[in-house]
Amino acid sequence: MKNGFEALKITRQFLNALSDMGIETPTEIQEKAIVPAMSGQDILGIAQTGSGKTLAFLIPCVLKAKYAQGDHPRVLVLAPSKELVIQIFRELEKLIVYTDLRAGCIYGGVGKKAQVEQLQAGLDILVSTPGRFIDLYSYGHIFTRKINTLVLDEADRMMEMGFMPQLRQVLEIIPVKRQNLLFSATFPVRVEDLAAEFLEFPIRIESANFHEPVKELKQIWYPGENFKTKLNLLIYLLKDETWNRVIVFCRTKDAAERVSRYLERRNVGDVRVLHGNKAQNTRINALDAFKAGEIRVLVTTDVTSRGIDIDRVSHVVNFELPKVSEDYLHRIGRTARINREGIAVSMVNKAERYFLEDIETYIKRTIPEASFPQEVQKGDFIPGEQKEINLEIDSQKRRRDPNYQGAFHTRKSKTTKKKRSKK
Repeated sequence: MKNGFEALKITRQFLNALSDMGIETPTEIQEKAIVPAMSGQDILGIAQTGSGKTLAFLIPCVLKAKYAQGDHPRVLVLAPSKELVIQIFRELEKLIVYTDLRAGCIYGGVGKKAQVEQLQAGLDILVSTPGRFIDLYSYGHIFTRKINTLVLDEADRMMEMGFMPQLRQVLEIIPVKRQNLLFSATFPVRVEDLAAEFLEFPIRIESANFHEPVKELKQIWYPGENFKTKLNLLIYLLKDETWNRVIVFCRTKDAAERVSRYLERRNVGDVRVLHGNKAQNTRINALDAFKAGEIRVLVTTDVTSRGIDIDRVSHVVNFELPKVSEDYLHRIGRTARINREGIAVSMVNKAERYFLEDIETYIKRTIPEASFPQEVQKGDFIPGEQKEINLEIDSQKRRRDPNYQGAFHTRKSKTTKKKRSKK
C-alpha cells in the first residue's frame, strides 16, 4: 500500500529528489494542497510558518511543468524579499535535480546583467520579487504569454510591504487564463481582499491552528527591566552550549547593532548582525554562513522573521518583543521547523508586558514566566530609557481605556493648578 508522497501520485524523479533532501513524509499543508493544485484548482493556502508551505506549492508546479519546454517561463513564483526568493530557488533546484527543468531567480539590489542572461538562456520556472519582475519586463527581457501558473508566497508580508501596486501590474501583463496559488502564514483582511480579487473559486486549505505555534516549540519569558539587564541575561544564557545556533531579534537596527557589538566583545562565539541597512551581498553571506553553522549568533531585525528556512535553529530570542502579535509568531517560527524541537525565549520589560498579553491572546496560550537567574546582575537604565518605557506604558493604557489621560497629563494638571493658586 502506498503512503506518504507516493500516495499523492508524485513521480519517481521527484520522489528521489525529496529523498535526497531527507524528506519522506508530507506535512499537513502538503497533503492537503498538492492534489487539488495538481488538478488545476486555484488554491488559498494558510499554514503555520515552518510547516512546509514552500514544497506545498513547488511540488505541484514542477509536476505540471514536467520537462523543459520553449524559452519562456511557464511558472512564476513571487515572493516579497530577496532572501526568500533565493531560498525558494534553492529548494526548487534540489527538487528538479533529476529533470531537465530550468529554473532561475531575479531580485533587486544587484546588477541586472546576469539575471538578463539567465532569462535569455531559457527558463521554465521563474522566482522573483514583484519589483524586479516589473523592471525587467519593462525593458523587454521577460516574455509573459506562456505563464500558466502564478504563485504568491507570503502574501500577508507582500501586503505589509506595500507591494499591491506591483502585484496589480503583474496581473495585467500575464495571461488571464492561468492557475493561481496564494500562500500565507496569516489571513488578515488585506489578504482576504487580495484573494477575492485574483483567485477564482479557490479551494481554501488551512493547517490546523495555523495561528498557533507548532507543538514542538517551547516558549518562555524572562523579566528584563532594561536594555543592560537583558544584555547580561543574554550573556548568561549563551553560556549553555546547547545554544548552538541562535537568532536574536530586536525591534530596531540601532538595537541590533548595539547587541551584536556587545556580544562580540564578550566572546560568545561568532556573531553577525543583519538588518535592512546592510548591503544585499552582506545579508546573503550572513544568512549562508549561519545556515552552514559557521556563525553561532545572528542578531537581526524582523527582516529575517518571515519565510527564511534555516535548519536546526536551537533558540530564538526576542530581545525586544514585537508590537504586532503576528510578528512574534513569525519570529519564533524560525525554530522548531517541520517536526524538530526548538525553544523561544523572550525578554520583557514593564512596557512589553502589554505586548506579551496581546501575543498570548493571539496564540491562545499562556507563555510561562521563567525565574530571573540570581547570578545575573541587573543593569542601570541608559539615558532616556526609563522615560521611553513610561511613555509606552501610558500609550498602552490609553489604547485599552480611551478615557485614561495618562500619568504625564496628571502631573501637568497638578503643576498648572499650583501655578494658578499662586496667582
